[in-house]
Amino acid sequence: MKLTSRGRYAVMALVELAHKMPEERWVPLSEIAHSGNISLSYLEQLFAGLRKNGLVRSYRGPGGGYLLAKDPSEIKLSEILMHAEDCVPAKRSRKTDKADAYGNKQTHALWGHIGEMLYVCTQHITLKDIMGQNVHENENFNKLIENFG
Repeated sequence: MKLTSRGRYAVMALVELAHKMPEERWVPLSEIAHSGNISLSYLEQLFAGLRKNGLVRSYRGPGGGYLLAKDPSEIKLSEILMHAEDCVPAKRSRKTDKADAYGNKQTHALWGHIGEMLYVCTQHITLKDIMGQNVHENENFNKLIENFG
């Protein structure tokens, strides 16, 4: 798993969408783009993947927009990050030909381990956990930090 700007923007946008859920209305991407200072065309691309992977629902036409497809407590941070990239969790490969060819075997393994740790950490944090909280107030996050510390 990788942490990219695309993943960070997806998390920001879904937190914004989740905050608007109590209003019980379809939220236009233009609203999220404006409040998050994100390009509308970038959000359209991002949300197409999130919709395809079942994290959001969309409605076209007047009054259309997006809603979360699940309750924020059911959406894991790992899901958001993976689906923003439209990928599956990275697993270490036994094939090291590419790494060996470039002399990067050690760094290849290092990034693989870091990706696995990121996946494990983000599996335990939901969208609801991060809504309206400073991440350091998140109980799940603090437990994980204690285990890694």
